[in-house]
Amino acid sequence: MKPILVAAAVALVVSILFTPYLIRVFSRQGFGQEIREEVQSQHAAKRGTPTMGGVAILVAMWVGYLVAHFTVGDQMTASGLLVLGLTTALGIVGFLDDFIKIRKQRNLGLNKTAKLVGQLVASVLFAILAIQFPNANNVTPASVELSFLRDIAVISFGTIGFVIFAYVAISGWSNAVNFTDGMDGLAGGTAAMVLATYVLISFWQLRNDCFASSGPTAGCYTVRDPLDIAVVAAAAMAACVGFLWWNAAPAKIFMGDTGSLALGGLLAGLSMVTRTELLMIIIGGVFVVEALSVVLQIAVFRTTRRRLFRMAPFHHHFELAGWAETTVIIRFWVLAGISCMFGVGLFYADWLNLAVILD
Repeated sequence: MKPILVAAAVALVVSILFTPYLIRVFSRQGFGQEIREEVQSQHAAKRGTPTMGGVAILVAMWVGYLVAHFTVGDQMTASGLLVLGLTTALGIVGFLDDFIKIRKQRNLGLNKTAKLVGQLVASVLFAILAIQFPNANNVTPASVELSFLRDIAVISFGTIGFVIFAYVAISGWSNAVNFTDGMDGLAGGTAAMVLATYVLISFWQLRNDCFASSGPTAGCYTVRDPLDIAVVAAAAMAACVGFLWWNAAPAKIFMGDTGSLALGGLLAGLSMVTRTELLMIIIGGVFVVEALSVVLQIAVFRTTRRRLFRMAPFHHHFELAGWAETTVIIRFWVLAGISCMFGVGLFYADWLNLAVILD
């Protein structure tokens, strides 16, 4: 429990204190956000607001994780380092995307091919490494089996299939968070709730580890490094909360693709190492809806030449309908909280049912 608390506390302090430093540096360098033409009238005042604030989230997350291990003395694990590596790799892709936008003074950075290649390289490396490094119990950070609340033994991808699945999941989640990052604090607040949920899930897996010294218990979990996963999730959650202090409306800085792609990769990685890949769809319901709104908008427009929504992603539909930005943000946060609570409820109900049956 101690490393989780230390990671969260350190990451929170670093994020709160480091973000205003980035605001000053990026403002001097002219690293300001460009605004989409479709929402120029609503967001014109935001033009020039410093972006690439995801750097603060990444730095705070790493510092919190490292300090927790150095002070408590626990060893770093393959699961924690792989998830952090995936997050950082996608953060670099996002940073390049943001940097190009700034230099070319436009709202488009890397082209689709370059961004997909970056996501592909990060995903493939993570997937290949995540099924290596078995521990003494022959458990690897990730599994080639599809998972919901735990691995589904009858659905196995195999090595190649898992690499393909990992690419689809990681690129899908990173793009989903990226789509959600269109209003002050919307993506950051939602991600913080999802990450808090994963702190609870991984801590519960730690308390009910099949390989604990006390022996397996009813409904236990076969997860390689539940404690270190909880430390990563806690550091990232606190980093998002600290960043939200400056990113909440009216935002002093945006996370940019640096933050949104990184957080999306982080969520995908956490779902794989905790064996909850399908459960993530419920927990991250707001991100799923935002991504689906873009897919449906494109599909409907290409087939009927009409728009299903006033604008996609979905949050802009309500904004163009006359809702105040803060109203949209808060209501989406409420929906995110409901999704997280529902996900935790399913997770606990599964454990409770198995515990009763096996006892």
